[in-house]
Amino acid sequence: MAVFKFNADTPQIDSSAWIAHDANIIGNVEVCKKASVWFGATLRGDNEKILVGDGSNIQENCVLHTDHGFPLEIGENCTIGHSVILHGCTIAENTLIGMGSTILNGAQIGKACLIGAGSLITENKIIPDGSLVMGAPGKIIRKLDDEAKLNLIGSAVHYQERAAEFNKNLTKIS
Repeated sequence: MAVFKFNADTPQIDSSAWIAHDANIIGNVEVCKKASVWFGATLRGDNEKILVGDGSNIQENCVLHTDHGFPLEIGENCTIGHSVILHGCTIAENTLIGMGSTILNGAQIGKACLIGAGSLITENKIIPDGSLVMGAPGKIIRKLDDEAKLNLIGSAVHYQERAAEFNKNLTKIS
């Protein structure tokens, strides 16, 4: 992993977190317990803080960034799918952001939401707890049932287990 201090800000990474060797963690970033940051992801906290909550995963090639006045906070047990862009937004716990989605400044995603792959959540949009959202711009399709909400937690737990396995068994050979 590449961890960079920027100005006075040094990333804080919990010892139980797993960070891929080619992920970039820059500046005012906190990665909490059992969180994971996967290959090619960049978390650039050069304007405001980026917080990755306990047990959350940031998958391959994600870009997380902030603007002044727009910190980025990811709650506990969230799954941020491959190639997602998060910019100065808030993601509440137990939420899954589908692959290739973009969430913009000031957007607030509630607890236990599913944002479908390729969705665009525009600036300052508020998504209520338990929502299924799809499209560009994102529209609320329906409320998630209890089984779907449990599956969201299951996704985060799966990535916690995968991170532990990668920590133990990943060996670079060239």
